[in-house]
Amino acid sequence: MRQLRKVIFRTLCVALMLAAGLVAVNTSAQAAVPNRWGFAYVDVPNGVPNLTHQAGSWPAAFNVSVATPLGGPTLVRFPQIATNGGVVHVTAVSDGPHWCQALWWGPSGPDQFVAVRCYRYGGGPVTIPFTVVFEQSSGVLPAPQGFGYVHYSGVTIATQFNSAGGPPNTVVPGPPGVWTVTLPGLGSTGRTGGVQVTALNPTQPARCKVGGWASAPGAQVVQVRCHNALNVPLNTGWTLTYQRERAITGAAVPPKNFAYTFDNNPANPGPYSPLPVAVNHNSQGGLNTVQTAGAGFRLITFPAVGVLPDHVQVTAYGPGPEYCNLLTLWGTGGLNATVRDVVCYNAVARVNQRSLTSYTSAR
Repeated sequence: MRQLRKVIFRTLCVALMLAAGLVAVNTSAQAAVPNRWGFAYVDVPNGVPNLTHQAGSWPAAFNVSVATPLGGPTLVRFPQIATNGGVVHVTAVSDGPHWCQALWWGPSGPDQFVAVRCYRYGGGPVTIPFTVVFEQSSGVLPAPQGFGYVHYSGVTIATQFNSAGGPPNTVVPGPPGVWTVTLPGLGSTGRTGGVQVTALNPTQPARCKVGGWASAPGAQVVQVRCHNALNVPLNTGWTLTYQRERAITGAAVPPKNFAYTFDNNPANPGPYSPLPVAVNHNSQGGLNTVQTAGAGFRLITFPAVGVLPDHVQVTAYGPGPEYCNLLTLWGTGGLNATVRDVVCYNAVARVNQRSLTSYTSAR
């Protein structure tokens, strides 16, 4: 019954998109192509969002479009990249204690749709800007590069990828709202790479984060923690992506401009460059820095990689219920990308909190 409701909901949403003229009528079969991806900064409820912050593996003549039915989620259409599987990540862009989550995603005709809803602390829905990225991969990568993802439905692994090409990723449930994810073959001596986590729930507010992370020679082991709208641990679906010397989109070349960092010392006023250096990667050899911009605010600079169109995702780190978003749209200029700021909350209070930020250009 739950699956039937989900199918009906998707059908209604696509019908609304058809009525708005945002869905192509051509539903001819598409050949399976690996490494499909797309990202957008969604700053409008309906129409075409910001063109300087959207890109994807679709032909140049196409754009991302969005529609927000009355009372419904925002439906993001990534054109011409329909596929099954993959993962989605979403980050709220707001000056308040808000977050955004994925409800579902999937193909319709030639296009890929992602449903997103945003909430304020306590559970009330809000309409705010957000960033969204979809990515689907196949194949293997030569070391030291590594890339892997997991889409966990709340009950089981729905889809996954591991660029090591060996044993599959695993998820072991723990106490309510806690899971241990193992990505075998992607291990390292010392913590290496970056991680992003996003909640997936079509029926209620949910927030997810990286609760812990251990790197060993044989695997990356990541703890996922999720909470409801009032900081109570919650069993829900989620997505996780691990990147190492690879863009969050999973794409190869391009992009040649990307970076990620782990602000693991938020009490440091900075500017400082997080250690070990392997969690503070810059594809052009620039030195990423983090510094305080006020209580709960962290300004992050990614030098030498700032090229439009580009994209940012952020997730909180730690065992508690804290969560993070982007205060406003980041700046791109002079080959620098400036995230002003990552802002983190516990309930509605701004707090200094560890966080992971991923930046990528499409070029």
